[in-house]
Amino acid sequence: MFRKILVANRGEIAVRVLRACEERGIATVAVFSEVDRSALHVRYAQEAYCIGPAPSRDSYLRIDRIIDVARKAGADAIHPGYGFLSENAEFSAACADAGITFIGPGPEAIEKMGDKITARETVARAGVPLVPGSKPGLRDEELLARAEEIGFPVMIKASAGGGGKGMRVAESPESFPSLLAAARREAASAFGNDEVYIEKLIPNARHIEIQILADSHGNTIHLGERECSIQRRHQKLIEEAPSVAVEETLRQEMGRVAVAAAESVNYVNAGTVEFLFDTRDNKYYFLEMNTRLQVEHPVTEMVTGVDIVKEQFNIAAGRRMRFNQNDIVRKGWSIECRITAEDPFNNFMPSTGTVVYLQEPTGPGVRVESSLYRGMELSLYYDPMVAKLVVWGDTRAEAILRMRRALNEYRIGGIKTSIPFHQEIMDSTEFIWGTFDTGFLARRPVGRINRPSNDHERIVAAAAAMIAHEEGRKAVHIGAGRDNGAQGLNPWKQAGRQRAVRGRW
Repeated sequence: MFRKILVANRGEIAVRVLRACEERGIATVAVFSEVDRSALHVRYAQEAYCIGPAPSRDSYLRIDRIIDVARKAGADAIHPGYGFLSENAEFSAACADAGITFIGPGPEAIEKMGDKITARETVARAGVPLVPGSKPGLRDEELLARAEEIGFPVMIKASAGGGGKGMRVAESPESFPSLLAAARREAASAFGNDEVYIEKLIPNARHIEIQILADSHGNTIHLGERECSIQRRHQKLIEEAPSVAVEETLRQEMGRVAVAAAESVNYVNAGTVEFLFDTRDNKYYFLEMNTRLQVEHPVTEMVTGVDIVKEQFNIAAGRRMRFNQNDIVRKGWSIECRITAEDPFNNFMPSTGTVVYLQEPTGPGVRVESSLYRGMELSLYYDPMVAKLVVWGDTRAEAILRMRRALNEYRIGGIKTSIPFHQEIMDSTEFIWGTFDTGFLARRPVGRINRPSNDHERIVAAAAAMIAHEEGRKAVHIGAGRDNGAQGLNPWKQAGRQRAVRGRW
């Protein structure tokens, strides 16, 4: 196993990987930008190195600086987390050139699956069903002709894209040219590549993805599906495992297809094959493959008992997987809510400021992965997701009730978060019945959330101020008694001694 791992990421995913390292007895190295100097992942790691100013292009996306730090620290492996360089073939190759193990797939698999057009062609040869779409390299007029042949509406998608960037829905031939131009501009700005393709838009589809693991000894397995249909602007907000729409026979079939897609590019390590599922005729179509760890991986871990990050370590170290397909048994239901620093009452505008109060939910079946701590300053430089709230229950109904309870317990003061949005979704009849699809939020706009009154906001602010004042008063009171040999005395003992002096004992 590796002696020391550098985590080339930040936020909650960096903390997640660092914890897995500690549980394996592996030394850890963090990297950080200047604005992240006091971030939680920096505090958690055994070593930490600054790699540049706040903009990610000058820090977390600098391959040369990350490789230099890995060499300086003596790290023998790098885990990229997700986002940033996690699906960058150049980074994977640079690690290999430096004699450092990249905990993820090789550059060839990343290149094939990272380009969505190439990915479609590759998996099609393996017999994976595709959404009707276009061939690569078509000019604008050819794309329009293909769209008319497929039939509107169609989805315009960036070939090198992800995260909803470079995507547009064209409802008619008249709107197609302007939307195509906008998609090309956004793709060029986000990915340095304006190549796009089109796919038939399947209305009322569900977004289903299959988690796969593959080692270098020819063993590839799947861990079942995740439901990711609750999305806003193509960004996932709530995920669950399993999916209420997938029965066992279909689950096994989709799993076999996902394994075939991974094997078509000789894939090694953890990855996810994403599908659109047409509920009208129970047909599914390949969407893309993510060649990295997913944000929503905890729900799969909760229902299978497989620690995906630790399996990534084992696979990258050249070991055989500890599991075969028959070992994977799913139990219960898990739901994840992505907690973001955004205001759901104001069109999800980003929220910045200082975290003045933090109370995370606990109790049976509750898991929190967070980058927050009290006193932390949030900036606008990075993704607004600050935590993931994950629950498990014996049944889906129990998981929903547990998520409701956990959301009610979650308290984050000083910034606005998406917690009220998630609370409304958990109360939604459509979500509870499991009849939702990717158009759920378009039919149910965020504006339907009941905005709290100004009086309520003043009460919350006053309560937070009272809590801060009381905590400060207690700290001064306890600190003032440190004399006569009481330096460093346990506060509980100190409080007890003061009660005894007052004659209560």
